[in-house]
Amino acid sequence: MATNAQSRMTPLKLFSYGFVAVWLIIAAFPFFWTFWGSFKVQADFLSKADWMNALRGTNTIEQTGSAFTGAGYYGAWVLEDFWFNFRNTGIVVFCTVVISLTFGTLGGYALARSGFRYAFWILMAALVFRAMPHITLVSGYLLPFFEWNVWGILPTTIIVLVAINQPFTLWMLHSFFKNIPKDMDESAMVDGCTRFQAFWHVIVPVMWPGVITTGLFSFLLAYNDFAVTAMLLSADNETIIPAINSFMGTTQVEGKVMYAVAAVVSTTAPLFVLILFFQRQIVSGLTAGAVKG
Repeated sequence: MATNAQSRMTPLKLFSYGFVAVWLIIAAFPFFWTFWGSFKVQADFLSKADWMNALRGTNTIEQTGSAFTGAGYYGAWVLEDFWFNFRNTGIVVFCTVVISLTFGTLGGYALARSGFRYAFWILMAALVFRAMPHITLVSGYLLPFFEWNVWGILPTTIIVLVAINQPFTLWMLHSFFKNIPKDMDESAMVDGCTRFQAFWHVIVPVMWPGVITTGLFSFLLAYNDFAVTAMLLSADNETIIPAINSFMGTTQVEGKVMYAVAAVVSTTAPLFVLILFFQRQIVSGLTAGAVKG
């Protein structure tokens, strides 16, 4: 009977495995195609005559003598100083994540342990600000930034990104703290800890999966942002996403498409490494936020 039941499940399993495999191929195809094309010349990558040129490298062989070339990476990183944009992104991301997590952790803990009704309304206000389009906050900051002559520099962009990201970190970390029993705080204070010592030495270590998960989402917001960084940063202080956009050119200015393709691959690679490195913490953090402690 067990064998018959297993044999009846086989077609469903095969269909499920096949569906997942097809979905993965479709989802991953743009990334693999971009990675492959980053080692070709523009005439192959954007060939209108024959898309197989991108696979064979027909024009790449004619122009460079090889089926693969690193000219796109050399042009982006060396000729166009893409490393400078990457450095700017690192500064913006680091400051945004640290500030957001610091205030989000303290605020989330305070709201989770507060017995007053104002905590609910603070979270509702944060939710409203989170739902607002990013461009709304950016437009509100433009006038004072221009008047104070602080437009176009990294600190102003960090301020806006923290303002956009703070409601999210507050909500996420508040939900994690709500799932940690208050008995842990009370037991630590009975043993002689102050409220802050109980928070730092007892609650925070338990919260690390949630902090890492929230920090990763904060990282992705600052790392991938275009609207805020494009409007608030000058050309001399661009981060990676606006820089890639400038490589594409406009209808009036010829772009450097292969520089953009190489920069996209260079930008995507750290994200894969980050997700693979923190995958266990991310999963445990997300599940911890959904299960009562």
